[in-house]
Amino acid sequence: MNVPFIGEVPSDIVVSWIVTILLGAALFWWLTTRRKWPLVWDYMTTTDNRKIGTMYILLSMVFFIRGGIDAMFIRTQLAIPENDFWVFQSQKYNEVFTTHGTVMIFFVSMPLLIGLMNIAVPLQLGANDLAFPYLNAISFWLFVAGGVIFNMAFFFNAAPNAGWTSYAPLATDTFTTGPNNNYYIFGLQVSGMGTIFTAINMIVTIFRLRAPGMKMTRMPLFSWATLVTSFLIMIAFPVLTIALLLLMFDRIYGTSFFLGEYGDPVYWQHLFWIFGHPEVYILILPAFGIFSDVISTFSRKRVYGYTSMVVAIALIGLLGFMVWAHHMFTVGLGALANSIFAITTMLIAVPTGIKVFNWLFTMRKGVVRITTPMLFSLGFIPTFVIGGVTGVMLAVAAADYQYHDSYFVVAHFHYTMIGGTILGAFAGIYYWYPKMTGKMFDEKLGKWHFWLFIIGFHLTFMPQHFAGLNGMPRRVYTYTWEDGVFLLNFVSTIGAFLMGASMLFVAWNLYKTHRLTDPVGADPWDGRTLEWTVGSPAPEHPFHPVPQINSIDAYWYSKVERKRLPESKEARPSPIAIQTVAPVLLAGVLIVMSVGFIYGWVWMQIIGGIAALGFFIHRVFNDERKAVYRKEEES
Repeated sequence: MNVPFIGEVPSDIVVSWIVTILLGAALFWWLTTRRKWPLVWDYMTTTDNRKIGTMYILLSMVFFIRGGIDAMFIRTQLAIPENDFWVFQSQKYNEVFTTHGTVMIFFVSMPLLIGLMNIAVPLQLGANDLAFPYLNAISFWLFVAGGVIFNMAFFFNAAPNAGWTSYAPLATDTFTTGPNNNYYIFGLQVSGMGTIFTAINMIVTIFRLRAPGMKMTRMPLFSWATLVTSFLIMIAFPVLTIALLLLMFDRIYGTSFFLGEYGDPVYWQHLFWIFGHPEVYILILPAFGIFSDVISTFSRKRVYGYTSMVVAIALIGLLGFMVWAHHMFTVGLGALANSIFAITTMLIAVPTGIKVFNWLFTMRKGVVRITTPMLFSLGFIPTFVIGGVTGVMLAVAAADYQYHDSYFVVAHFHYTMIGGTILGAFAGIYYWYPKMTGKMFDEKLGKWHFWLFIIGFHLTFMPQHFAGLNGMPRRVYTYTWEDGVFLLNFVSTIGAFLMGASMLFVAWNLYKTHRLTDPVGADPWDGRTLEWTVGSPAPEHPFHPVPQINSIDAYWYSKVERKRLPESKEARPSPIAIQTVAPVLLAGVLIVMSVGFIYGWVWMQIIGGIAALGFFIHRVFNDERKAVYRKEEES
């Protein structure tokens, strides 16, 4: 099919246009007939942390479907040797695995966890909102803008095609011409700004808005993990911003940072992995915090070795910045550098091991309840241990020369990312769903989701270890019968479709929960921390009066002693949630400006730049909170 401006369009793009139009029309019809537009407008203009957290999770699940469909295409193409499934060969295959990896890392894993942070952290601390509600809305809509920019590429038949790591010199304009990888650069730049703003917000909230008496040593472990993660973001994401900026100059303005006589592609690898490996722990540490709180709640015990758990989280965060070059053992950095980074990589297994044993000891002699959040937590432990063991194998530099760029690395990466981050996100969503909506997911359907997902996961990625050891390289769209990896790939494909089928139970669970179940009370799980003292869903100003905290798990011990939590007379700052459309408008402006840079349209760059500058000028002279303060003073 030939389309003006876009050119020849393959059939997969045409199908996506048709499906998008049909789904969009169906959604518009549903919102109109059910009179949901006021609710949509309320969420679009909100600065309330619970609503923003819910939107993070909803949108990341949309991207999860998007990335999951890419995974289905990849596994279908690789199901049998010398396959020609639809259009997913050669360059199109490069596009689909690039999109899959980028979407899953930046637009699924990160926002799922940030959404849970928005919902749970202020409640766990006894705060009424994040420190900067307006900035929180900006962060979310920057994430939306980045996701829109990145996914626009597919609909214009210009999807990024240099891998989710976008290695130079492949990602430079010399080897990948056209706008494809410009979408990658600007999508990640815009969404990355939102992530940095979120980190600032979380740090200030944790330091400034804790309830009276809640010392740092009394915070729940999810809040601790959020704090360390936020510091990691503050250090790692600016490095990615610099790397993308330099790549943009190479592609658009003809500089030679990563190519040519004065450039060096290894420079990109250093910059990317100085961001990229801390990014692994940015995604894992919040999941560790979720598992800690869930396991403690459903074992009816305080988490074993609280102090050692906090120290382990901090050590993992610190060591995460000392291991980036283990991705570069085959680059030629030399024996000394390889040895140093091999040792630091092995060292990071020590605090991780401490946490695993602490979770096991928390359950020991506890009253363990096998709920859906607990199932995901229990499934995580052996899964992540397998990923950790293969990580130590990859840390041996000499062995890495054999494993590198094989499916062994693909398997390891998914065992840590899905086995840690995604299982953690699912555990957190099932656990805190009452605080989001006031309803509880059906437990039976939740367990069906878990078992299908975990069995499908191991069927998918366990065989890939052996395919890699048998010599199958990653990022290839076909193989031969003589390679001897057909059965491993076929089993892997079956597992991937089983994982996809498990998500149908989530969809049915959502429908059933909101149509057929009654609202729940404040504390449906018999929880231990402060979020279970307020209503479900959590109101916009949940803590009036603010509780006085005198111990770890103060709420739990107040229930044991059959006493109310003491109320504090000490005043605490209470951020003001307002309604404003400005963040949405800023997101739209940045999309326009980014498209101008992607296609080299100077007039659009200028219009977008002036509009963005106008937004900041408007913000300097207008503060929506003044009306709220004036109203409070008059009353």
